[in-house]
Amino acid sequence: MMDPRNANHTFVVCAYKESPYLRECIQSLLNQTVPSVIRITTSTPGEYIQKAAEEFGLELIVNTESRGIAADWNFAMEQCDTPYCTLAHQDDVYDPAYTETILQRMTDDTLIAFSEYYELRGEERTAATINLKIKRILLKGLKNSKHAGSRSRKRRALSLGNAICCPAVTYNMKNIPHGLFQEGMRSNIDWQAWEVLSRMEGKFQYVASPLMAHRIHEGSETTQTIKARQRTGEDFEMFRKFWPEPAARLLTCVYASSEKTNSET
Repeated sequence: MMDPRNANHTFVVCAYKESPYLRECIQSLLNQTVPSVIRITTSTPGEYIQKAAEEFGLELIVNTESRGIAADWNFAMEQCDTPYCTLAHQDDVYDPAYTETILQRMTDDTLIAFSEYYELRGEERTAATINLKIKRILLKGLKNSKHAGSRSRKRRALSLGNAICCPAVTYNMKNIPHGLFQEGMRSNIDWQAWEVLSRMEGKFQYVASPLMAHRIHEGSETTQTIKARQRTGEDFEMFRKFWPEPAARLLTCVYASSEKTNSET
């Protein structure tokens, strides 16, 4: 396994309970054209995750004081001691060129670098859903790297919804504030983080081609949150950071209609 002293990038796999896709995720990280340090963190330790870590020879770090998903993600970030870090979600898979391509876009003043992504339903990948097309339009203003540091363009890309897929993001650790993810949120933890970063000096480097696949399935946290009707309130809270209240309420209603695509039907 790669020596952290010789690496500049770490994948931290955020593992939870017994995902049947965990090993596929890990294997996709091992298949990268540029090697990285790979670690697993979990707040739900058990034999399943332990065996996966042992099978691939990876360090498993247990969070014994979990206070929810945001705290788990902050804990995962703290386990990175390389300049760049990607939080890999256990159900997702990465194309072999992900790391190499993303690191090529990193500069000293970069906050995050991220790519487009596929949706993965079963074994079928697609980059042509309505949601993905809308996100592509929202991110259009960041395609030119010259505009990647523009505060107005960064905020415009986030003002109509969460256009950035969390597991597709790599963080420039020296520019990221400690405890980036806000505890108390369940659905929009990442959108909230991007909003914080959009107000900071630094670039959002956008790779306009899909380099990883985000799995949509009934057991995913996003799907469970939608079923619990917890997402709508958080959506409104986020839209209020960009819009007056009446516009935020309207956008929340429109945004909710897109949630039905986050199922396997």
